Amino acid sequence: MPDRRFFESMEETSLAPYAATSASSRGRRYPEPEHRFRTAFQRDRDRVVHSTAFRRLEYKTQVFVNHEGDHYRTRLTHSLEAAQLARTMARYLRLNEDLTEAITLSHDLGHTPFGHAGEDAMNAMMADDGGFEHNLQSLRIVDSLERRYPGFRGLNLTFEVREGILKHSPRALEHGPEELRDGTAPPLEAQLVDLADETAYTNHDLDDGLTSGLLELEALEEVELWRRHFGEASRVYSKEPRKIRIRVAIRGIINELTTDLIEETERTIATEGIETMDDVRHHGGHLVRFTQEGAELQAELKRFLFKNLYRHYRVVRMAEKAKRVVRELFTAYTDNAGQLPPHIAARIPEDGLHRVVCDYIAGMTDRFALDEHRKLFDPLVRL
Repeated sequence: MPDRRFFESMEETSLAPYAATSASSRGRRYPEPEHRFRTAFQRDRDRVVHSTAFRRLEYKTQVFVNHEGDHYRTRLTHSLEAAQLARTMARYLRLNEDLTEAITLSHDLGHTPFGHAGEDAMNAMMADDGGFEHNLQSLRIVDSLERRYPGFRGLNLTFEVREGILKHSPRALEHGPEELRDGTAPPLEAQLVDLADETAYTNHDLDDGLTSGLLELEALEEVELWRRHFGEASRVYSKEPRKIRIRVAIRGIINELTTDLIEETERTIATEGIETMDDVRHHGGHLVRFTQEGAELQAELKRFLFKNLYRHYRVVRMAEKAKRVVRELFTAYTDNAGQLPPHIAARIPEDGLHRVVCDYIAGMTDRFALDEHRKLFDPLVRL
């Protein structure tokens, strides 16, 4: 019967020589016996999926707050969609799919409720206490805040997954643990996650923006990617409903961008003479990339979304309400820590009041944060 060593040997023979392999992992912070059947990166992926923080992503905002509708993306569905894209590209490039998936599924664990609006508010409230950055918070969750195992705090993930979470953001890297700031580039699997994440959220925010009615088809004609793919979908499927043609177009955009990334990354690896993991780590830059044309097309779409969706007055209004909720919760708890649940307040001597309050609020779902706000500020709500 195949065991872990069998799957590790499969990685060694089937993956590219510059891919990360489970057997060559730098290991975990706390030594643990290896699993009989699962490789180290498979265990990491499973630990993330079974974590409390991962389940909470179901009720955390991507663009639209959870109560605005059941069909919009959440942080959870975004993470799953990004992981699917990343795995597809990793498989073609002969990279380690399990490592790629583990990093992708964990990269948003640290997001506050209410998306980037909540993060901005939290960063402002924590300005004198180290600030707030969601990638650093993701690492804090997997290193410390999750409590599922005897003998250590956190999920005790491998070095490579923790590194991938941290190096997802240049700002996070500046303040991360010293052992992860070794001056080398991350594995290709971690580099791939960055652009898979960007491709997923750009196109799926486009989909949600059209579904919500905040984006207009006519305005999108200024975006080349959309103009080409929706025009082709409308020509080939002229008798289909508009919503079908929209989804055909979005699939076409995703396919074009992922193909561009795969082919350009292959060319770059060959041109730069990358043959080993050491070559990747000491190259000095990212090897996973779009062509210049692909990057410009993606950037044009992102600029359109920033102007027409993320800055739409309805989205801005919700964002400002969300910021007020986060600020007022933070102020209430820090003004009187007696309002915190006892098991949360018990951490104050170790981590400090502001960081404990930050952890507590950042871990909330949208609806829990709103419920807590009502309990604290509405005198008619039962506690």
